[in-house]
Order: sequence, then C-alpha cells, then structure tokens
Amino acid sequence: MIRVLLVDDQPLIRSGFRALLDLEDDIEVVAEAADGKEGLALARQHLPDIALVDIQMPVMDGIEVTRRVAADPALERMHVVILTNYGMDEYVFDALRAGAAGFLVKDILPEDLLHAVRVAARGDALLAPSITRKLINRYVTQPLNSGLDKALEELTNREREAVALVARGLSNDEIAGRMVISPLTAKTHVNRAMTKLHARDRAHLVVLAYESGLVTPRDS
Repeated sequence: MIRVLLVDDQPLIRSGFRALLDLEDDIEVVAEAADGKEGLALARQHLPDIALVDIQMPVMDGIEVTRRVAADPALERMHVVILTNYGMDEYVFDALRAGAAGFLVKDILPEDLLHAVRVAARGDALLAPSITRKLINRYVTQPLNSGLDKALEELTNREREAVALVARGLSNDEIAGRMVISPLTAKTHVNRAMTKLHARDRAHLVVLAYESGLVTPRDS
C-alpha cells in the first residue's frame, strides 16, 4: 500500500486528489494539511511514502518543507513531489535542489497522477519530458558545482554512462537496452553512482549530473 500525504492550501485541490487516489486499491491518503508546517508535523506522525506538496503556501512553503524532510532522518524514506500551477517556475528549480523527487502540474490528467504516485513510490524521478528541457536550460545558466569533481573521479565509465542516461530521463529498463546489459545490472550501476555522488534519489542524481558538467544539453 502506497501511503500519501496531501499538502495544499486549496481545499478543492486536496479533495479532488483525495477522491481520485482513494479509489485505487494500492494507494491510501493518510492525511491532509493546509500549509507546510502542518504538513511536516503530519509527515512525522504518519510517515507516508509520498507527500504531494504545493510549492507556494502560507506559513511554510513547499521548498522549506522539502528542505526539512531531506534533513530529517525519520523521513528519509518519504518522497516529496512538488505541485505547481505552472509547467516551470522559479521555485521548482530550488525545490529540486532542496531534495524533491520531482514535480507535477496541478492540471495533470487523472491517469498521469496515479502513474506519478506509483513512480515516485519506487524511488524514480518525476521529471516530465515536456518540462525537463526548460529545467536543463535553467541549470546551464548556473555555476557548475566544482566540489563534485573528486566524486566524479570515483565513477566507472559504465556508471558515468548510466548517470548520463538517467539525466536524459531513461528508466532502468531503457538504460539496460541502451547499454546492452540486464535491468538488474543497470540498476546496480545507477545505485552505485548515487552512493558515490551522495545523491538522495534519481531526481537529485539528475541535478548533480548537470551541475557537475557530466551532462550538458548537447548530450540530451
């Protein structure tokens, strides 16, 4: 059972998402919150698998919620998915850096929302292809993270290749096909790269790939 926490200051958004999610046999909404502070308290109380968090809220916004979740060992198994009204705004970039597993626009189709919750529960990144290009373009305007140089040196060539494919948005199965290896081996390469680069999840791995210069828009 995938346990979900809804955090949004708009009651209609919460009720709509809850009605949809509660229809699924493998998904359960365990709590709702109208602001980030309340959401953080409920997260610590219920320990959900996924928190769908609005990026702009009173009291505490989604970026701060994400930052505090990432810093709390008790919540290390919870994935924060940011909800936004726009395909890409200035706050989404900061939320991903803070540790969000990905982001969704609020007018997402019902079937896409259900798929996204299940993808996030598996620990995969939620970076919609239609938005990833804007995200990439935003990253290359930022200073590269030179502190990653030493960590990058520890990656094998195959691990580097796997990271580059993750940054393009490929799943483990797709990476396996591209690298002509088994899905299990692909997963191993990705997991080892995450460990060496101290990536929290696949979304963070994408962030590090672009910040370090390992991957550039020309490669994607």
